[in-house]
Amino acid sequence: MLSKTLISLLACASVTIAVKAQNVLSLDRSLTDRTVILPESFEADTHAMLQNWYLKNYTVLDAGIEYTEDVPTSDAVITERLSRLPVEIEMPFNSVVRSIINAYTQRRRALVENMLGLSIYYNPIFEEALEREGLPLELKYLPVIESALNPNAVSRVGATGLWQFMAPTGKGLGLEITSIVDERRDPVKSSIMAAKYLKELYTIYGDWSLAIAAYNCGPGNVNKAMRRAGDNARDFWAIYPFLPAETRGYVPAFIAANYVMNYHNEHGIKPAVAKRPIVTDSIHVKKRVYFQQISDVLQIPIDEIRILNPQYRKDYIPGDIKPYPLVLPSFQIYSYIMSEDSIVAHDAAKYARRAVVEPSTGASVQREDGDYIITETTKYHKVKKGDTFAKLARRYGVTEASIKRANKIKSLKAGRTIKIVVTERTLKPVPEENIIDASTSVVPDTVPTDSIGNPLIAVNDSINIDAENDSIMRQVIAGAVSPAATRSENASQAETTETTETVAPPAPKPAKTSTAKTGNGAGKPVYHTVRSGESVAKIARRYGTTTAKVLKLNNLTTSSKIHPGDRLRVK
Repeated sequence: MLSKTLISLLACASVTIAVKAQNVLSLDRSLTDRTVILPESFEADTHAMLQNWYLKNYTVLDAGIEYTEDVPTSDAVITERLSRLPVEIEMPFNSVVRSIINAYTQRRRALVENMLGLSIYYNPIFEEALEREGLPLELKYLPVIESALNPNAVSRVGATGLWQFMAPTGKGLGLEITSIVDERRDPVKSSIMAAKYLKELYTIYGDWSLAIAAYNCGPGNVNKAMRRAGDNARDFWAIYPFLPAETRGYVPAFIAANYVMNYHNEHGIKPAVAKRPIVTDSIHVKKRVYFQQISDVLQIPIDEIRILNPQYRKDYIPGDIKPYPLVLPSFQIYSYIMSEDSIVAHDAAKYARRAVVEPSTGASVQREDGDYIITETTKYHKVKKGDTFAKLARRYGVTEASIKRANKIKSLKAGRTIKIVVTERTLKPVPEENIIDASTSVVPDTVPTDSIGNPLIAVNDSINIDAENDSIMRQVIAGAVSPAATRSENASQAETTETTETVAPPAPKPAKTSTAKTGNGAGKPVYHTVRSGESVAKIARRYGTTTAKVLKLNNLTTSSKIHPGDRLRVK
């Protein structure tokens, strides 16, 4: 590594001496540098390029060229051809330029053929952007050495698109770069910004070779090289020894690209010609639309949509955020306008995006088992240090065995997420006509009277249900026993001597034996709606029963929780 560094320094020193002894023009023609690094575009995979939908469908190689190998060409001929190019930017010849021309015309002939095919589509876009800023049109060949005309090219350091902008530079120029849209890949917008940037660089240096060098390595490196070169800092060739190795090959590569794209025929490279013309137009889309939707409805190959709209990284246009351009073959633009609603509606459910999503606490499954509805809820728990099967079982109201069975484990490991299946059993809803809601006072519509209209229940007797008279009063309301019998029983238990005279009516028909024995509201279940602050024990005392019976009736355990609004069976 050290020896290579020393060789590079010696080479730079020898070139520096030559600069002092010769004028710039003679240096241009005699420069030799074996440390030049070719641009990454020379490594483009030509086989992959041939799979490009545009090349396969819109271009074809000219079969009229018979040569299959490079035609030997002298330095003098190349120099003369360069001088005849109708360009504003100086195109001098030297050995570095010659070596890069040889790379194009010999080793990378297929690459040149592919780029010639792509240039049919991209060159008009580049020329329009350059014309708008009043710049030399030969700058349209910068993307040749930057990206080999691949809008999706990404360099080793992250430079992206036809013009190979780094993200900070692209954003600084006003290009949008997000996970969905990368306008560095947009041929039109990136060309507009590249032209503006090149114009700024030319304004700074007043020399196109320095501006092109700065485009490659940044103004900082060019300024540093100019300071080191001193009085000779007049153009690229004067600061050549002090530039990064890649930049030393960049301007020569630009000259070589201009040469080979104009004189490919003279080297036997078959030019690509348009098999059929591609004329495009654009429309601003104000809805979220997916390439596949456009392809399905308009019958356009999705690869064609991608080729024409490379800035959309995820195959959709986020037009619901703001208007974005969609480029299509011109004859399809009107079809899109007429069919946009159908396009957006096509497979809409497949592409739907949820605006609000509540987090799930687990998947629940319900099934019926006799009089009960069984709900199984799968919950997830991340095991922490100190967790045991017993602790988790108590926490979630399940058994240790069920946790082990659900996860097929015998031990817990901190950090692991396990699933816990919680099973709840609730009684099926009882038809309204069978429900006696004991949470409220029950008052009969009419009070039973005797034959002359006297009430059979004294006015000072309460008919509200409480824990002591619940069973008997429900029988009264249901007609299972007579109010007189009720008063007689109450009177026998009273300690007061106060009495109320009533005349008993004729004895009603006796109630069914089974109902009379149970005293359970004519056999109907009794329910209670839980109120705030109530517990199972408190509810049990209210109805003259036990906590254990209420828990059993509702399939609850001592650790079960009840909430206001829950309906419990109490008898």
